[in-house]
Amino acid sequence: MGIAADIIVVIMTAFFFGLIMQKLGQPLIIGYILAGVFLGPHTGGISISSTQDIQKLAEIGAALLLFAIGLEFTLKDLKPVKYIALIGTPIQLILTILLGYGIGHCLGFSWQESLWLGALISTSNTMITLKLLKNNGWLGTLSSKVMIGMLIAQDLASVPMIIILPQLNNPELDLSVLAIAALKAAGLIAGMVILGTRLLPGILRHIARLGSRELFLLAITAIGLGVGFITYQIGLSFAFGAFAAGLVLSESDYGNQALNDIMPLRDLFGLLFFTSVGMLLDPEFLLNYAWQITLVVITVSLGKGLIFSNVAKLFKYGNVIPMALGLGLFQVGEFSFVLSQVGLSTGSISHELYSLVLTTTILTMVLTPMVSGLTSRLYKLKKQYLGEIKLENCNIPSGGLGKHVIIAGGGHVGFQIGQALRKMSMPFVIIEQEQRRFEQVKTAGLSVMYGDASQESILSAAGLGKATLMIITIPAVITAREITRQVRQVNSELDILARSASSEQVDMLKSAGVTDVIFPEYEAGLEMTRQSLLRLHVPAGEVQRQTDKIRHELYAHLYDDNHDYQLLSQLRNAEQEFDLQWVKLNESSQLAHRLINESDVRKLTGVSIVGVVRSGQLTANPNPDFVLMPDDMIAIIGSESDRESFVQLASSNPEAVE
Repeated sequence: MGIAADIIVVIMTAFFFGLIMQKLGQPLIIGYILAGVFLGPHTGGISISSTQDIQKLAEIGAALLLFAIGLEFTLKDLKPVKYIALIGTPIQLILTILLGYGIGHCLGFSWQESLWLGALISTSNTMITLKLLKNNGWLGTLSSKVMIGMLIAQDLASVPMIIILPQLNNPELDLSVLAIAALKAAGLIAGMVILGTRLLPGILRHIARLGSRELFLLAITAIGLGVGFITYQIGLSFAFGAFAAGLVLSESDYGNQALNDIMPLRDLFGLLFFTSVGMLLDPEFLLNYAWQITLVVITVSLGKGLIFSNVAKLFKYGNVIPMALGLGLFQVGEFSFVLSQVGLSTGSISHELYSLVLTTTILTMVLTPMVSGLTSRLYKLKKQYLGEIKLENCNIPSGGLGKHVIIAGGGHVGFQIGQALRKMSMPFVIIEQEQRRFEQVKTAGLSVMYGDASQESILSAAGLGKATLMIITIPAVITAREITRQVRQVNSELDILARSASSEQVDMLKSAGVTDVIFPEYEAGLEMTRQSLLRLHVPAGEVQRQTDKIRHELYAHLYDDNHDYQLLSQLRNAEQEFDLQWVKLNESSQLAHRLINESDVRKLTGVSIVGVVRSGQLTANPNPDFVLMPDDMIAIIGSESDRESFVQLASSNPEAVE
C-alpha cells in the first residue's frame, strides 16, 4: 500500500502514544513525538517504508498549523498586556538569541549556526503552556494574561525569522539581500491584505451561500496552502504564506467558521508533523552527546527563565508573576521544529545542530509540567501571605459581589441571561475565558471576569460563597461536571442550572450535583414545532396546548423528585382544567361587529370571554361594550361542550345558529 500503509501505521501509533500521554496528564504532542521516535529509522524496531514521504506531508501540517494560528490571532488579545507583549517580547527574544549565540560559540559552531541556535531556542511552547495554565487553574490570572500575550508576540516574531535566517547562508550576504527578502514579505502581506479584504470575502460569501460545508472546507484549505505555495515560488517560506493567509482571513466575517472547519484537518496533519519530528530523533545521538545536551538543556532552561523573570520586573510586574513566567516559559517552543526544518532544507544548519535543537526541545517540553508545577506552590504561598492574585474583571459593582448570580460562559446564552438580569437590576457576574467573548461582554457593559470557571481560584474570586445561584451555560458536559464539583465543595446547597445536549447526559449532570438541566435542542424543537403548526393553519390555541403537552412529557420524567417542577406542573394542569382556549372569529360569524353584551355569548354558549388579541395587541378581560371584529383571537374558558358551541358560533353565519 506504500504511503497509505505508512499513514495508517503513523496514525495508529500516534493514537496509542497519545492515549498514554492523556492518561498521564501530559500534552498529546509529546505522545506524537514519542510515536515518531518509536517508528523512526534509528530505533531498530517497527519503522515505516518512506520517512521522506511522511516528512513531505508534515510540511503541510506545519503550514496548516501556522494558518490556524493566523486565523486565531487578533490584536485584541494583546490589549490588556500590550506593553510587555509588544515591547518586552522583542527584548526577551534578543536576549535569548544572544544566549543561544553564546552557547553555540562555546560548542564550536560557526557564527551563522550559533545565530540559528539562538533563534531556535528563543520561542516558547504555546500548546503546552496553555494546557498547563488550564490544568493548574491559572487561566484568568494576570500571570496567564502576560504569558499568553508574549506567546502571541513570539508567534508573530517567528515570521521574520523564517524570512531572514535562510539568507544568512548566502555567501554574498549584504543588506540588499535582506532588504529584498523584507520587501518580498511586505509585498506579500500588502497583496494578502488587498486579497483578504476585497476578493476572498466575496469568494467565501458565494461559497457559503451554496450551502456545502465540504466545499467551504476545501476553499479555506486551498486558500491557506495555495498562498503558501505562491510564497514558496517567489522564494519565501511556504509556512509564512499560510500564516499570512490566516492572518487576513481572521478579520473577515468567515474567520471563525474557517477556524472551526480547519481545526480537524490541522490536527490530523499536525499529528504527521510532530510524528515526523520524532522520527528524526536519534537515541544514539542522545547517548553520544549526553553531556552537551545536558549542558544545553540546563543553560537554556535557566537562562530563559531568568530572562523572562527580569523582563517582567522591567515592566513593573511583581509578586509571583516574574517567577511564574520563568517557570512556565523556559522551554523551547514548537515553532523551533518548523524553523529548524527550514534551516535544514536550505542547508543553513548541520544535522548535528538540528539533532541538538530537536533533542533539547523535546526534553524541555517533557520537563515543563514538572517545573511549571512549582508555580502552584508559589500561588498557595501568595494566597496565604499576600492575598489573592489579581484577576482581570470589568464592570464589577464598587461594593463588591454578594447575593448575586454566577454565569459560567459568556456566549449567546450567558450573554442573554446577563442582559435580562441587568434589566431587572439583579447582581450577577459572567465568567468567560475566551478573549473575544470576554471583550464583547465587557463592551456591552455587563459584569464579567476573565478566567476558567472550572477552577477553584476563579470561582472564589467570583464570590461563590456569597452567590445565590449558579448558571452553567457551557455546553461541554465534562466542563459542566467539573464546575459543579468545584461549586459543591464550597456550597452544597446552592442551586445550579446547567444545559445539556441530550437526555443521556442528564443523569451524569444530576449525579454531579446539578439542580436542574435545560435542553436547548428540545426548546428549539418545540419552537420549530410551534412555527410549523402555525404555518399549517392549526389554531394558535391548539398549537399552544400541544406544545405545552410535549414540554410536559419531555421534562416531567426527568424531575419527578423536584418539588418546584411538580408545583409548576400542577399550575399547568390547573390552567388546562380552566379549559382556556383561543378561537379566531370569522367574518361571517354573527358575533362580528357586535358588542359582547349584545351577543349573549354567556347565555348562548356558557363560556366567558377573558381576552382578545387584535393586530398583535392583547386586551385582557374586555368590557361588555367591547366590539368584536373579524380575525380577532378570542380567549374563552368553559367546559368542553361550551367551548365547542362557541367555536361553532364564532365560525358560522347568523342563519346557521339559532
